[in-house]
Amino acid sequence: MAQENPITPRATDFAEWYQDVVAAGELADYAPVKGCMVIRPNGFAIWENLQRELDQRIRDTGHENAYFPLLIPKSYFDREAEHVQGFAPECAAVTHGGGKPLEEPLYIRPTSEAIICTMYGKWVKSWRDLPVMINQWANVVRWEMRTRLFLRTAEFLWQEGHTAHETREEAEREVRTMLDVYAELCESVLAVPVLRGRKTAAERFAGAKETYTVEAMMQNGWALQGGTSHDLGQTFAKAYGIQFQGRDGTLQHAWSTSWGVSTRLVGAVVMVHGDDAGVVIPPRLAQVQCVVLPIHGKTDEEAAAVREGSARIVADLKAAGVRVRLDDRENLRPGAKHYEWERRGVPIRIEFGPRDAKAGTCVVVRRDEKGKSPAPVEGLGKPIAALLSKIQGEMLARARKWRDERTHACDDYAGFKGEIDANPGFYRMRWCGSAACEASVKNETKATIRCLPLDEPDDSGPCVVCGASAPGRAVFARSY
Repeated sequence: MAQENPITPRATDFAEWYQDVVAAGELADYAPVKGCMVIRPNGFAIWENLQRELDQRIRDTGHENAYFPLLIPKSYFDREAEHVQGFAPECAAVTHGGGKPLEEPLYIRPTSEAIICTMYGKWVKSWRDLPVMINQWANVVRWEMRTRLFLRTAEFLWQEGHTAHETREEAEREVRTMLDVYAELCESVLAVPVLRGRKTAAERFAGAKETYTVEAMMQNGWALQGGTSHDLGQTFAKAYGIQFQGRDGTLQHAWSTSWGVSTRLVGAVVMVHGDDAGVVIPPRLAQVQCVVLPIHGKTDEEAAAVREGSARIVADLKAAGVRVRLDDRENLRPGAKHYEWERRGVPIRIEFGPRDAKAGTCVVVRRDEKGKSPAPVEGLGKPIAALLSKIQGEMLARARKWRDERTHACDDYAGFKGEIDANPGFYRMRWCGSAACEASVKNETKATIRCLPLDEPDDSGPCVVCGASAPGRAVFARSY
């Protein structure tokens, strides 16, 4: 049977493969508005599970959820020059309402520092009002010219945390705490290994004093920024009037932070774990962790035995905490069901037919590996739950091995320029800190500094570009 909507092999065209997998897995589709996407139930379920996992971590670190307006007066952005300069090219503005021109354009939020810091300025009066630690789950709009589902769209979903603190040290701890939360989320839930590091001034969030990042490697060797945490210093507090009476009675400005991840992490899951048959979803993210496929047989007696046995399997799996789905649709042949669930990335498939019913066994199929394994039906729930945990760990290990094999220490800039095309990956090269050297690499190779890795031993030496003294190595890569 010919495949409907065939998936382009990764080795042929990785970009086309990605688009095919997103479509075939029913993760998302393009909306009528250019650059916007419709997140379909299978894709939205991944986001919901990610959201649930992250939201609990955010709460556990002392933050609360709130909601702020979608529309922000343009004048609010204008208060912080660097911020508005960074986001103005991406801003979409509402200029009319109720059939009349507005007195002032309203930006559809590209990020919420302007409105949230304004409100903090209203709420914070004393050091006793600090810290303020609020997160919101929301949509934002950035008028991107080149879009790709999940990775870069005009509208996307995210969470954005915004905090205000009494001291610089508190704010710095907050920034690193949330960076660690993002790294742990990526690795333990998404099974995506990440590097933690600082951004250079050229890559820093507009208006921030420091930006920290978690960076992941996709299967084509390109980098994807998974999440960022920004130390805003007192810049936004001064621009938006977040002042408080200190313990010594003096009027002081707060120290603020912001941090966020978005639906681009769904794209990361696709590009880190997917194969030529479709998306592969890590068990902790999967809406359906296991699908049971009954094969009813030819007689009414066989069909009844399969139905009864399938029901027992489902009940046992549910009792073990497995998110299970029974696919008893009679209008599809078994092969069509296998094909559909494989493309949707469900971690485990269980096949159960008349022979299995007689033998008290079933067939277990892992999505991340090829091949089938027989298993006894009796007490199946606990072994399947254990297998899901094993799959989660093995997916992370494979992704880490893939990344590590494509991470290179490089001291030869000429060699790097020839190598980055043939073998994309993470290139750890010494960099002197010069913006000119950073720009040269970007202009000549399209590779950027993804991060300056944190907590690494001294590795000083000559800059790979100019030969001047460099304090250590930066990670260069092409990126989405």
